[in-house]
Amino acid sequence: MIKIVGLGPGSIDDLTLKTIETLKNADKVFLRTHKHPNVNYLKEIGIKFETFDKYYDEGNDFDEVYEKIAKKIIEEKECVYGVPGHPLVAEKSVELILKYAKDKNIDVEIVPALSFIDALFNSLKIDPSNGFKLIDGLMLEEHKPDPKTSNVITQVYSRFIAGEVKIKLMEYYDDEQEVYVVRAAGVKELERIEKVKLYEIDRLDFIDYLTTLYIPPAKNKKRKDFNDLVDIVEFLRSPKGCPWDREQTHESLKRYLLEECYEIIEAIDEKDYEGLCEELGDMLLHVVFHSQIAKENEYFEIWDVVDGIANKMIIRHPHVFGGAKAKTPEDVMEIWEKNKMKEKGVKNYTENIKKIPKTLPALMRSLKIQEKAAEVGFDWDDVEGAIDKVKEELNELLEVYKSQKNGKILEEIGDLLFAVVNVARFLGVEPETALTKTANKFINRFEYIEKNSHKFNKRIEELTLEEMDKLWEESKKFEE
Repeated sequence: MIKIVGLGPGSIDDLTLKTIETLKNADKVFLRTHKHPNVNYLKEIGIKFETFDKYYDEGNDFDEVYEKIAKKIIEEKECVYGVPGHPLVAEKSVELILKYAKDKNIDVEIVPALSFIDALFNSLKIDPSNGFKLIDGLMLEEHKPDPKTSNVITQVYSRFIAGEVKIKLMEYYDDEQEVYVVRAAGVKELERIEKVKLYEIDRLDFIDYLTTLYIPPAKNKKRKDFNDLVDIVEFLRSPKGCPWDREQTHESLKRYLLEECYEIIEAIDEKDYEGLCEELGDMLLHVVFHSQIAKENEYFEIWDVVDGIANKMIIRHPHVFGGAKAKTPEDVMEIWEKNKMKEKGVKNYTENIKKIPKTLPALMRSLKIQEKAAEVGFDWDDVEGAIDKVKEELNELLEVYKSQKNGKILEEIGDLLFAVVNVARFLGVEPETALTKTANKFINRFEYIEKNSHKFNKRIEELTLEEMDKLWEESKKFEE
């Protein structure tokens, strides 16, 4: 059997009788490190042990070190392994040992001890039941601090690491945020507690492997997060909130939602990234706002929306999260469409086409319809066939126009536009984008005519068509 004992935070008084007896009665004892205040006491009472400090010297990172330690303990099978604090609190090597032991059916006994967390809160005279988050200082990329509650940051074992941790924390806290830097909590001869500003933590000269940071809840968060936005919208919809926000419905917000979509597209087209950031925020507000209205009516809430889209992304990417294979973007789109049809219970391709929203802009909807039809081979062999179709539709339109059959003109113009969309699709051009660009180009050329009408000593409305056309052609010289 493997026995894992905790050596406590660092005070001899915190060593339990069971830990001492377990160590004394063991044939083989390993300690994760000799860098612990109680190790000298273990020597004094005659306990022989080996440490894994050489692994730290040889390893490239902590993950590699803990992996080697865990495998060594598992190989021994019958031994005692001692770690600082409590074995189950912030001990990666113990976590790995338990995992490997389970795989190999090896029994493991945990001998508990006072953890550094107990000593920390005792030294700071703080009740942990008010809530806190425990984070490895080396894993702040993966485990984000929560400024709304207390945060305890471990593994701050040098001034260099303190500097790295400080930079990460400054993404969430003001530079002036109060931080308690605690060394050797609970060890009377070694304990030291300093309350400093966040920007000062790496200036302290006593930081070492016994150092932990305690950060109380922030009075002023550096930046709002998603939860803040949810809370703000909920308050705005409350009786104490805003009269305008309270009276909004899904239907009343539709036009604003549509406006935001176009404003986002405009920011992208203009490469206005500051504007894009703002417009995406406006769109996110709509997502949260609609979710709040739905919550009030007991349909769903924002967390259902988040959960739904997260699961959808996993399901629709089996080539990333599952066993499917996709080497090209085309393979990905095929997988995506098949999963999409399966999710929505679509039984045939016609039904799939009918599900394309009728509220989409006509050019965009036409393009999506053609793409769906092309998936089953209902398509021209090449762009030439699509171009010939445009010519055919144009001739049919002219024929109807010349024959005075005005009732058919609407239909034939629609056929012509639909055929032009097909050509755009073959050429890899978004028809909506192309037409928007042409509309903007028309406006710029028209502006040139109006600004330069003085060349004929006239206002624009006084120009002849020939004069306008001359300025129109002239304006092309100034286009990129």
